[in-house]
Amino acid sequence: MIFSNLVFLFLFLPALLILYYISKDKFKNYVLLLFSLIFYAWGEPKYVFLMIASIVINYILGIKISHNSKARKLWFAFSIIFNLGILIIFKYTNFIIDTINSAIGVSINIPQIALPLGISFFTFQMVSYIIDVYRRDTEVQESIVNLALYISLFPQLIAGPIVRYQTVDKQINNREHSMNKFAVGVNRFIVGLAKKVIFANQLGLIADGVFNAQVLELSTLEAWLGLICYSLQIYFDFSGYSDMAIGLGKMFGFDFLENFNYPYISQSVSEFWRRWHISLGSWFRDYVYIPLGGNRVNQIRHCVNLLIVWSLTGIWHGANWNFLIWGLYYGIFIIIEKLFLGELLNKLPRMLRHIYLLLIVTIGMVFFRAESISQAKGFIQALMGINTILYNNSILEYMHDLGYVVVLSILFATPIIPKIKSIIETKNERILESNQVCCLHSVGLMSLMLVEVVMIINSTYNPFLYFRF
Repeated sequence: MIFSNLVFLFLFLPALLILYYISKDKFKNYVLLLFSLIFYAWGEPKYVFLMIASIVINYILGIKISHNSKARKLWFAFSIIFNLGILIIFKYTNFIIDTINSAIGVSINIPQIALPLGISFFTFQMVSYIIDVYRRDTEVQESIVNLALYISLFPQLIAGPIVRYQTVDKQINNREHSMNKFAVGVNRFIVGLAKKVIFANQLGLIADGVFNAQVLELSTLEAWLGLICYSLQIYFDFSGYSDMAIGLGKMFGFDFLENFNYPYISQSVSEFWRRWHISLGSWFRDYVYIPLGGNRVNQIRHCVNLLIVWSLTGIWHGANWNFLIWGLYYGIFIIIEKLFLGELLNKLPRMLRHIYLLLIVTIGMVFFRAESISQAKGFIQALMGINTILYNNSILEYMHDLGYVVVLSILFATPIIPKIKSIIETKNERILESNQVCCLHSVGLMSLMLVEVVMIINSTYNPFLYFRF
């Protein structure tokens, strides 16, 4: 089940909201936990038991680690091995065996292991909880129900953001419920759903059409159009899911941290990654980069630390050489910027810095989207005009059918709406508080929701990009 699914919108969510708000406060967490497990079991019936077993084991390990005993370090080491071991077994076993077979020419046969939905996200949440307890950065959770709720909470379970235990530990037992907060959550959810349904899904039609075509048949402009559409698709899809998760969290009293901050307006790769998938970047910073020494070491070690972090960032996204190359690609550019390029960029006009960033990011998306290294290589050749023509009829057909979506998505990938609101507030501080404006805002949201529902009903194309992750 995904958020842009009619069953979720008109059955699961209404039933949960009704039952949640008619329940007494002491039962609300139980209701939310039950529905979160149902949500996960809906798409992965057998793997919900894996999640439950993992929660129980991590609950016990957390208590063991919290005690002042000589075995504390051993329990901590075991817990890290256990959690990462589960991730490696289910996500990377097939990749490891295939790599061994190719490298030494053997044919080790193992059953193909299915990837449990959201395993990368909830494993990282478990690991962060264990590390925080070990560091004494947070108190151990003594209620297994509360820990289970933190791990399985459905808004952020399958597509993030990665929620740290420290950010919600107090909210689990003591969170605010109000009409204003609920309204803000509904608003955020509808906007996120629009990003997914109106923009990401339509952009995906072009991106999939281009990337599924034979590379040798692509024209240069068609390849660039497909790449730009995919870069926009994954932004609107991922940030849309984050918006919906944050909105749903507010409906149930939780405050999740932001996960995107208009990354495509960045002017350097370093800035881009401070704005894109913020929860993942901060996770690797706090639990890998800083423990390795961060930038408090000599220059060579600092570069090595960055390469380690970005190698792990790449492979976290998927068991594929393309993802590792994609991670290293960004790691190398960040190292170069820190060594000398950053100072040079600061001397350039803002527009040139922005063009530099967009070129780096969009080309990097080739490795993120391509199914193999050979496809990525061929696609980059098409982008460069090697062994291909400049344009063909396909690009005209794409732009005729969905050109308006491409233009609007580029526009809305910038903070144009906040700027318009800021201008209105500056001219008249009271205008946003007037009944007329509030009424228009409500009508606009309802109209937007109606458009989203109609598009979901009329479309058979509603991809879930995070099955790869």
